[in-house]
Amino acid sequence: MRAVIQRVSRASVTVDGKLVSSIELGLLVLLGIEDADGSEDTEWLSKKLVNLRIFNDEQGVMNRSIVDVGGDIIVVSQFTLHALTKKGNRLSYIKASKPEIAIPIYEGFVKVLEKILGKTIGTGVFGADMKVELLNDGPVTIVIDSKRRE
Repeated sequence: MRAVIQRVSRASVTVDGKLVSSIELGLLVLLGIEDADGSEDTEWLSKKLVNLRIFNDEQGVMNRSIVDVGGDIIVVSQFTLHALTKKGNRLSYIKASKPEIAIPIYEGFVKVLEKILGKTIGTGVFGADMKVELLNDGPVTIVIDSKRRE
């Protein structure tokens, strides 16, 4: 699993002109899934995500987690995070999982986050043409890959 995590003051997802998800303070997570991903990746990444200390404390130091600030999360499926760019200028998505594999993993990731945080996690619509808006706070943007554990 590959995730781009953005600390936001607000974020939203719209599909066909209809608001699907919106949050104020929290995290917007773009999530790429590959065939080799499984429950171990889901567990590791979800725990890492909720414990990342990327929110400011009283001294302005990034020392607080999403749990500490009571923030919300939106998770958006993003197959292009597994784009291969080595050959030429046309991107290859051969590493990105097909929907029949990716959807259950994506939904499982969201459920694990909901269980850990005890609240609903916002989502996009898998495979839809989504319009994602955000106000990146900082900006703070972190990239994590569960296979590299970084």
